[in-house]
Amino acid sequence: MSDTPRLSGLSDVVALVCERPDACVRYSRDPRSEAGRGSMDTESGLELPGLSVNPLGAEAWWSRPLQDWIARQLCQYRHLAEEDDDEEREAWVIAGREVGRGPDCEPLLADVEILAVVAEDALDEAEARYLDVFDAGRGPED
Repeated sequence: MSDTPRLSGLSDVVALVCERPDACVRYSRDPRSEAGRGSMDTESGLELPGLSVNPLGAEAWWSRPLQDWIARQLCQYRHLAEEDDDEEREAWVIAGREVGRGPDCEPLLADVEILAVVAEDALDEAEARYLDVFDAGRGPED
């Protein structure tokens, strides 16, 4: 992993996404060790045809700052890294070929390219922004 760039701030993530709008985040021990395999749908027990990811490039309808979108996307599955008691998972920025959608409608990627790892400081900054600019946790029934 020493040759993988580490993004130390939210602005670093934004800059990368501006260069690579196809960038996605995956919380994993190391996506390189998952090459040739897909994610597992734990409810059905089925292996998915690619790695599940969260897109970092904003959708066309998004009219707020890109930083807001990215902060939200980084925070959506951060709990996966925090709940892991075996080995530490990190937020990997990856890109690849979309081969389907997972059970939560998330993109599934194959032929993955590692772009960077998001450092804890950048994740903390993203979480602070997310909590500051969003009504975090509010659902449609609220």
